[in-house]
Amino acid sequence: MSLIDKNWPLSPRDPHVPAWTNVIDKSWEANRMATYAAMVENLDNGVGDILDALKQKGVEQNTLVIFFSDNGACAEPIEPNWYNVPSRTRDGRPIAVGNNNHSIFAGPDNAWQSYGLPWANVSDTPFVLYKHFTHEGGIASPFIARWPAGIKHSGTVSAQLAHVTDIVPTLVEMAGAKHPNNYEGRSIQPLEGNSLIPIFEGEKRPHPSPIFWEHEGNRAVRLQQWKLLAHQGHEWELYDTMTDRTEQNNLASTHTAKVKEMAALYDAWAKRCNVLPFSQLPRERPIIPTSVTNTASQSVSK
Repeated sequence: MSLIDKNWPLSPRDPHVPAWTNVIDKSWEANRMATYAAMVENLDNGVGDILDALKQKGVEQNTLVIFFSDNGACAEPIEPNWYNVPSRTRDGRPIAVGNNNHSIFAGPDNAWQSYGLPWANVSDTPFVLYKHFTHEGGIASPFIARWPAGIKHSGTVSAQLAHVTDIVPTLVEMAGAKHPNNYEGRSIQPLEGNSLIPIFEGEKRPHPSPIFWEHEGNRAVRLQQWKLLAHQGHEWELYDTMTDRTEQNNLASTHTAKVKEMAALYDAWAKRCNVLPFSQLPRERPIIPTSVTNTASQSVSK
């Protein structure tokens, strides 16, 4: 489908993930991915229902429909006391929570599991890492736009760079509106992104740069083909996304001037947008599972 440039090297399998030939309980693992695939199929059917409704109303030609994933694949496990999941179903059956009991298969409404790190590694191929991180495996997200009256070449794939901040400017331009500077005496932050309309019309859009990310101390900045990123508490890494979007060749040690330039851009953005350093964030509140007694909850609250 030409979604992935053949020149980008394939990232290695996550060292925490066994090869499929070494997986002991293949039926349990396969069921996790099959359940996830079934969820995606249901979502796809729901999108089809929306498109059918637009067609029935006679507005499908001039309606922009956007499908956008918020992040890359999620490798987080589900633990019994990690999330505040309900202890029972609506009809009173107990809910089994967690990824470690292989006698419990995902799918029914009384089983809470995630598909875990191994299938997240598959889902993010060929990129590195997952949701939570600012490597491409965490931030490269599928974006599908359907607008029969406005998209010049339907059914095609664009390699032009875009960012979530481009969505609002796109909708503002489509509506013929103007983003206000203030509202009821309160100043409003100017828009960060740029309209996607030129891409929809088959034109080359000026490269939107720089672009920034931050999540739980993981940070990144994209400047043209260059991407600077760092794990929380670690040094900056530098990659050339034109030749190495799978982030296999860290160039930070040989391009120190570029690292310094982009790090300064990130620091200025973080200050302007009130992005706190991870060390200055307030401590997270304890998660109290639903199964804990009121007495235990009160003791945790204190």
